[in-house]
Order: sequence, then structure tokens, then C-alpha cells
Amino acid sequence: MRETLPALIAFAAAMSFTPGPNNTLVTASGASFGFRRSLPLLLGVVLGFALMVVGLGAARLFQALPVLHEILKVAGSIYLLWLAWRIARAGRSGPAGGRARPISFVEATAFQWINPKGWVFAAGALSAFTTVGGDLVGEVTVITVVLAVACLAGITTWCAFGVAIGRLLTSDRALAAFNWSMAGLLALSVAAAFV
Repeated sequence: MRETLPALIAFAAAMSFTPGPNNTLVTASGASFGFRRSLPLLLGVVLGFALMVVGLGAARLFQALPVLHEILKVAGSIYLLWLAWRIARAGRSGPAGGRARPISFVEATAFQWINPKGWVFAAGALSAFTTVGGDLVGEVTVITVVLAVACLAGITTWCAFGVAIGRLLTSDRALAAFNWSMAGLLALSVAAAFV
């Protein structure tokens, strides 16, 4: 595992910092609700993703039950479209908490199990960085820690970017336009899953 650790870190960084459903969600949440109110979302993403990596053996699971891939793809797409709608309708968080709220810790944790990019990320890492006849528990542990740390770094960066954008968007109209743009990008990620 020591020999492949630099490649695993590079893979994790590339997957964590590139746009995807989680990064879109945390960027929009940061812009609308600020960093502190978005923390449960961030922590839910990291925990849900780490649990998925540990629990999956994704490549083996999909090989044993190919229909599971299609079920998750459809369920994940429906949920992503619902989240896109929530983002589009989110308003600025007012002093009294406003009418909207960020995605919760539990929602973010559960979302990881139907996040198409998360499955690709986890399956790719588990397939590429585990060895036949190797210490599977040790390898999965290292992979999980590296992926979770990279995920936390990526979504924290994207959320901070959202907070900065939110400060620049001084009018409710500008924030609404930004949220509709983020919702559109999230909806496009659904379309990409079916192409």
C-alpha cells in the first residue's frame, strides 16, 4: 500500500475537488446559509461517504447484483432533482433563520448512498488500490481515511467558495440567480448519468 499511496492521494484529490453533486450542494449552502449553518451538511457528506467506502466493496457488490446499479442510478437521480429544486428555491438566511434551511446531517449522510459520483469515486478507489491476497482490512482502512480527508478538504473549500460568493451577491435577486444556476448544474449532473 505504501507504494501506491501517492497515487491514491492524487486520485482522491482529483475526485474531491472537481465539480459534482456534493460540491454543488455545499457551494449553494455556503452562499445561502453561511459556513457555520452548513457544517452539518459537510459532516454528513464526509461520514456518509466514509461509511459507503467501508461498507461497500462496490465493485464486488455491483458484480453480484448488477440491477442494484440501475436502482441506485434512478433513485439517486430523483433525489438529485429534488435537491436541485430545494437549491433553486433557497433564499437568503435571515436573522430569524429564514424560511429555508440547509440540508441536514442525516440527509447528507443518506444522500451519499445514492450519489452517482460517490459510487464511482469509491468503486474506483477500491478497485484500483486493493490487492488480490493483500490485507483487505488494512487497505480499505487506508483508502477510507485518505478519501474521507480529501472529501472534507474538497467540500470545505467549495463551501468557503460559496460563502465568498454569497457575500458578493448582495441582492436577493442575484442570490436567486446563483441558486438557480447551481440547481441547473445539479440537474445536468443527473442528465450526464444517463448519457
